[in-house]
Amino acid sequence: MEIGASLATLELYSSDPAAMADFYGRTFRLHCEQTGESIACSADGRHLKVFAGRAGQLRRAVFRFQSRSDFDAHRSLLSTREIQLSELEADCYTVADPDGRWITFLAPEVDRTVPPAQGPLRARLQHFALRSPTPAKLVEFFVNGLGFVLSDSVFDAAGDLTAAFMRTDSEHHSLAVFRAPEARFDHFSCEAPDWQQLRDWADHMARTGTNLAWGIGRHGPGNDTFLMVRDPEGNMGEISAELEVCQPGRPAGVWPHRPQTLNQWGVAIMRS
Repeated sequence: MEIGASLATLELYSSDPAAMADFYGRTFRLHCEQTGESIACSADGRHLKVFAGRAGQLRRAVFRFQSRSDFDAHRSLLSTREIQLSELEADCYTVADPDGRWITFLAPEVDRTVPPAQGPLRARLQHFALRSPTPAKLVEFFVNGLGFVLSDSVFDAAGDLTAAFMRTDSEHHSLAVFRAPEARFDHFSCEAPDWQQLRDWADHMARTGTNLAWGIGRHGPGNDTFLMVRDPEGNMGEISAELEVCQPGRPAGVWPHRPQTLNQWGVAIMRS
């Protein structure tokens, strides 16, 4: 069963936070302002923070629970699994993943924002992805440690794991992990309400003079349509639509490691 949380905010490191914020401000229509040691970039349903640091690295992912009972149950679950908690307060707690990134969980009432407005371009922060030379180690931690549910796995001809997609609510994945030579951030994704909105986001990227780095395409795992742009430090930002909604107890799928798994319509970005 899913833990009942959804992705709320991502914190990224950058060697040039101002340039990073400017890029996402233009492409993802975010309002950016300096707040203490970070630049907060936000719009309805989309929240990023940019901190000075090593380029291409995720500082923190923040998940918000949909009910207080699920929040309390998850915190109790982690204590039984001897997962070390930090920043422990009544309404939040944080863990560190095997590569030192912070994963924070919030109660429903913490930093709750108003529902997204019905503007001309809509999309809400929905998932993120990491690259790792040891993806199985991360999957073990997030599934058997934090209680994420495995939706789909990708294996190469030797039987080695090359990608995994894990969910925390009914949507196909809130986290993906890809095998790659370097441990780093891969991308974040904002879910648009429909195919027409994905088209409109592509038109918006064109108006900003931003080339699509990948897509428009359709992923195999998740079955979502998508486009991606690449920021100045090599991270990717995605707009997707039609992501699979998983039924309770859905069996985990298995896919072959090939371009058509990552893009059913053609060319794929293969991390390994």
